[in-house]
Amino acid sequence: MDTKGRLVAGSHNRNEFVLINADEIGRVTSVKELTGQICQICGDEIEFGVDGEPFVACNECAFPVCRPCYEYERREGNQACPQCKTRYKRIKGSPRVDGDEEEEEFDDLENEFDYNSIERRDPHQIAEAELAARLNVGRGASVIYTTSSELDPSAANADIPLLTYGQEDDTISADKHALIIPPFMGRGKRVHPLPFSDSSVTVPPRPMDPKKDLAVYGYGTVAWKERMDEWKKKQNDRLQVVKHQGDKWGDELDDPDLPKMDEGRQPLSRKLPIPSSKINPYRMIILLRMAILGLFFHYRILHPVNDAYGLWLTSIICEIWFAVSWLFDQFPKWSPILRETYLDRLSLRYEKEGKPSELMPVDIFVSTVDPMKEPPLITANTVLSILAVDYPVDKVACYVSDDGAAMLTFEALSETCEFARKWVPFCKRFSIEPRAPEWYFAQKVDYLKDKVEPTFVRERRAMKREYEEFKVRINGLVATAQKVPEDGWTMQDGTPWPGNNVRDHPGMIQVFLGQNGVQDIEGNELPRLIYVSREKRPGFEHHKKAGAMNALIRVSAVISNAPYLLNVDCDHYINNSKALREAMCFMMDPQAGKKICYVQFPQRFDGIDRHDRYSNRNVVFFDINMKGLDGIQGPIYVGTGCVFRRQALYGYDAPKKAKPSGKTCNCWPKWCCFCCGSRKKSKKGKSKNNKKKTKSREASTQVHALENIEEGIEGIESEKPTFMPQIKFEKKFGQSPVFIFSTLPEEGGVPPGASSASLLKEAIHVISCGYEDKTDWGKEVGWIYGSVTEDILTGFKMHCHGWRSVYCIPHRPAFKGSAPINLSDRLHQVLRWALGSVEIFFSRHCPLWYGYGCGLKPLERFSYINSVVYPLTSLPLIVYCTLPAVCLLTGKFIVPEISNYASIIFMGLFISIAATSVLEMQWGGVGIDDLWRNEQFWVIGGVSSHFFALIQGLLKVLAGVSTNFTVTSKAADDGAFSELYLFKWTSLLIPPMTLMIINIIGVIVGISDAINNGYESWGPLFGRLFFALWVIVHLYPFLKGFMGKQDRIPTIIVVWSILLASILTLLWVRINPFLSRGGIVLEVCGLNCD
Repeated sequence: MDTKGRLVAGSHNRNEFVLINADEIGRVTSVKELTGQICQICGDEIEFGVDGEPFVACNECAFPVCRPCYEYERREGNQACPQCKTRYKRIKGSPRVDGDEEEEEFDDLENEFDYNSIERRDPHQIAEAELAARLNVGRGASVIYTTSSELDPSAANADIPLLTYGQEDDTISADKHALIIPPFMGRGKRVHPLPFSDSSVTVPPRPMDPKKDLAVYGYGTVAWKERMDEWKKKQNDRLQVVKHQGDKWGDELDDPDLPKMDEGRQPLSRKLPIPSSKINPYRMIILLRMAILGLFFHYRILHPVNDAYGLWLTSIICEIWFAVSWLFDQFPKWSPILRETYLDRLSLRYEKEGKPSELMPVDIFVSTVDPMKEPPLITANTVLSILAVDYPVDKVACYVSDDGAAMLTFEALSETCEFARKWVPFCKRFSIEPRAPEWYFAQKVDYLKDKVEPTFVRERRAMKREYEEFKVRINGLVATAQKVPEDGWTMQDGTPWPGNNVRDHPGMIQVFLGQNGVQDIEGNELPRLIYVSREKRPGFEHHKKAGAMNALIRVSAVISNAPYLLNVDCDHYINNSKALREAMCFMMDPQAGKKICYVQFPQRFDGIDRHDRYSNRNVVFFDINMKGLDGIQGPIYVGTGCVFRRQALYGYDAPKKAKPSGKTCNCWPKWCCFCCGSRKKSKKGKSKNNKKKTKSREASTQVHALENIEEGIEGIESEKPTFMPQIKFEKKFGQSPVFIFSTLPEEGGVPPGASSASLLKEAIHVISCGYEDKTDWGKEVGWIYGSVTEDILTGFKMHCHGWRSVYCIPHRPAFKGSAPINLSDRLHQVLRWALGSVEIFFSRHCPLWYGYGCGLKPLERFSYINSVVYPLTSLPLIVYCTLPAVCLLTGKFIVPEISNYASIIFMGLFISIAATSVLEMQWGGVGIDDLWRNEQFWVIGGVSSHFFALIQGLLKVLAGVSTNFTVTSKAADDGAFSELYLFKWTSLLIPPMTLMIINIIGVIVGISDAINNGYESWGPLFGRLFFALWVIVHLYPFLKGFMGKQDRIPTIIVVWSILLASILTLLWVRINPFLSRGGIVLEVCGLNCD
């Protein structure tokens, strides 16, 4: 992609496309400078002929019309030029139509009488022809549509007889021969494979002149012999490997390369099940806990509290809901597993010495919106870690999506490219980790302890000075961007920045780095870096982050079209430079890789306080729940740090293994009516199910969609049935032949002869704001719309298509990011997640009723149900946290006086809960601090963020009131934990603060009442106090965050001071000697002492 450093901006709907050169003052160049003439009918580029001249439809006025429009006008229109009204003459290669004159200039028997060639074309040919017309493949070769006579041997010229394989036909004369090439078997190195695999369909015959040498046709030449010799050598090498594995040939095969080849043929990863000594007790405790729960509810329901029936009934309902939600959360953790990768085997198999790397290309997506909330320095560090990743340079392309169209982000990327020329070779020369400079230089290096070489010390210090200067430039840009000029931002050449209006701007693409672009200081190529800002116009729905990610899918498919995608947030840098290789160990595994839709990495975070007050690390979820899901059908998609298979994002079904034919009941006698009847019914049932599946999964099978679409429309009567496949493609993927063509090859890639200007123009087209209208984007293709948590919905749809995912936990964390560490930002983040779950719950994609009869496994469905119903737990949780205060204030309790049997049940329940947690910590590798913090924030988030998310979700569904998406602020470099004690008032703080106050008041009132009533009232008080203290302890982190930073007095002292002061005050009131407390009644003396 050579754009000469220009920013490409335009709008397909408005027919705008300009190249803005920021290096030359005042230069704005039209696309015609690079591409030539444009068709005045459809706006496509006019192709060139064999002689290098553009196609001319009308010889009278030379009105610019492309060949597809010329063919359509002759076939369906008035057959005349739109400008001069002169009748079109037939051009060689075009079929004859009524009214054409006889031409003696050329002989075109193959196409002259082929009246309906275009209608009878195969949809595969349509895609190729339109792509060639759009891209001008070859830059000089004329684009000639392939007619049906080239596809069907029976439709070939009758004067050219055919030869069969190995058999001669006596009817063929000696001067006419034909060579028939064997049919394709789907293994040819085409841009994409044939859309069918039926061996009965032959390939077009190739007429040959017997007087000419076979070398003219490419057979028998030196190159042909060399290719055959190389093929034979490869076959012999494979045979030797097989023999070596059989270990039958003794010392005859002592080639040192053979063990390497054997190692390279081994699986690239393996499962590591949890040891039975850890998992079996865990499962036994789960079953025991379920039995105790049954006994617990049996006792609770049969022993109501008559004097507090309302409290008792409310508590029973809450406890039943808690038990159901626990089951949904617990069962997916029944069979957790770990995984191990073998990077050395990956290199042996796909990176052979002396040969180009065979690792698959990867497109990496970085999404950002607001540079004020997502500092450009953080985004720059993420981009630098991507550019320095340990992967072949020509197979990495980084796309940065700027959904806010901010010139600050654009300028920051420009500075990042300049610094990357120095940073990338430094990282690869010394193999440093991590490769994000901000976090690398934050590490403390003991040069004496690690015995670092002096050359490295000098270069590290020099690179650190370079990075400090880079930070100064980036921070200078941020300071400049604080005050926006009245007329908006202006580029270096004086051109106004196209994104001055954030809600109304054209699409923008800038290729900063590329294969033929800027090199590093050592003269090596750098990975591609492409800036993308999709078009936005008022009146269009843009679908927030999901829409931006879908725009990146289409842009990357047009420009690089890698078969695998990695998406990261702008604050998640690559902490392990071999992260892509870790993912490829699963994706490129020839045995199990074909059914994997994505590889999810755990999220790890920097900049979180040691105690992790608000459970930002989510260790319990990432190290326990996700390992359990990996043992079923795979982890859910969490929005970042995930490597996708592009074909899975296109909505195709997972490939299915051909099952061996099962046993029939032919062994039974024919008089067995039951057997015969069941066989007939099963056959009918299968045929009906197959029909339903073909209807519901049209154009979603991965046999490259063309064959599937043709099967789905068989039997439909239409005037032009052959156009249905192309129409289906356009309805699914949109009106872009280039993008449709890119969806066909499984291994990706773009046509080698495509011009850069054509690709950029098509890239502008696919990011236009109206491109997704009336298509399957956001419904079946790409990131799924309908929820602010598009990640859960997208992964759920993939699992419904039969794919499985993989959870990869490398020894060195693959990605690290920043998390909101103050209470308000953390609650807003949890609110957004919970709101997305509520939206999914009220949508048609709810796991409770969507996706039955597909590839989703039952336990995987349990996990998705749990992920969308957990906000509903906020209602019983708020009620249950209010009950202790009510009990203390009223003097009643939810449980009657318990017997010995009830005491045993209660103790058994508490012990089973504790044992389950301990065993989970053991096999999950989670500490008790992380488990306790997770439990605390489950209560804090449940009574605040989840409750508000439920209200907002109901308002959106019932009243249509939508909520705005709030971007979580990323911490800048303002000191360690500078935002931890920052207090930001928000309405989310009201419910937990209210619960905290009423429970503290309840404790004070309960203790004072016990003091007043004497010794006997202390016994029943302990149960109520334990209940209330359970709530207060869980809300303790909230209280610390609410009170903010205390300079000298610790928070715990302040809390206990208030508590003890209240108790002592009431105690003083109790023992005050100046107030009478009963006893002798004093009467007024009747004597008058005066």
